[in-house]
Order: sequence, then C-alpha cells, then structure tokens
Amino acid sequence: MSGQRVDAKVVMLGKEAVGKTSLVERYVHHRFLQGPYQNTIGAAFVAKAINVGGRNVTLGIWDTAGSERYEAMSRIYYRGARAAIVCYDLTDCSSFERVKFWVNELQNFEEHCRIYICGTKSDLVENDKSLRQVDFHDVQDYADEIKAHLCETSSKTGISVGKLWCIELVQEGYSK
Repeated sequence: MSGQRVDAKVVMLGKEAVGKTSLVERYVHHRFLQGPYQNTIGAAFVAKAINVGGRNVTLGIWDTAGSERYEAMSRIYYRGARAAIVCYDLTDCSSFERVKFWVNELQNFEEHCRIYICGTKSDLVENDKSLRQVDFHDVQDYADEIKAHLCETSSKTGISVGKLWCIELVQEGYSK
C-alpha cells in the first residue's frame, strides 16, 4: 500500500464501466475526467486523509476492476475492508444484477464489512428520465433487506459524492 497508515479500508466493487473510478476521482481529486476511459486492471489504490469530528482519518480506497475475469482477484482487495461501495449504473439494469453477486461475496467472505449500494450517473437520468433502467424503490427494498445504505450519485456533477463517503465514518463513530 504506500506505507501510509490506513484507518479505514474501503473497497469499490461493481460491473465494469459503472463509474467506480470516476467516483473515486471526484471524491479524492474533486474532478471528473472526460473519456475515453481505460478499464482498471486488477485494482488501483489511493489514500485520502480527512478530518471527521476533529479526528484525522486516512481512508485507504481500493478501486477494483469490474471485468469478470478479475473477480477472484478482488477478494484480495476486500479482505479486511471496513466498508464496500458496490456500484451500479442507473442506466444499465444488468449492472444492478452484478450488485447482488458482490453483496453475496461480501456476506460470505467478509461478514463485518459494511455495505453501501451506490447508483451512479444520476446526472444522466436527471436530464432524461427515460434513461433510468433501475427503479429506485427496488434498490431501496434490496438495501433494506441486506441492511445496506443506498445513495445515488453523479461523479460528473458531484451530487451526493461527499455524502456517500462520509456516511461510513460517522456510523463507525469517528465523529465522536
């Protein structure tokens, strides 16, 4: 990892091209990179120091590849994770089906990991409601069933990105 002390390990999971890397870019570097995009190979790591309730916390963020050929390797990255952000694209219903796969993996292999389900590309469906392929209420029902938190974000506009990342720390008591 870069030798940096990590207080909270967070892993990004989801189908390829759902926007995991863009979500990390927006949160860590406050930017949105326009395509063409290059798929993540294996995983990428970045650390971000933040202050929560007067306490300095370092997030170690693992951005994993979404391609199915890297699935087995992903276990290496989510082992010991405090939180997993499992992403799906609001305009791609098959990406939500992959969420269920990743949640099952986490429940079987990393039972103490908090799960956050994140719908990405909300800017697209905000501008054209007909593009939405994943119903919010269906995802909310699923999130409630597995006791996960749900958030819909846009890496392009930054909507709800900060909110998504701070939830895990507040719930873990860093704000005390």
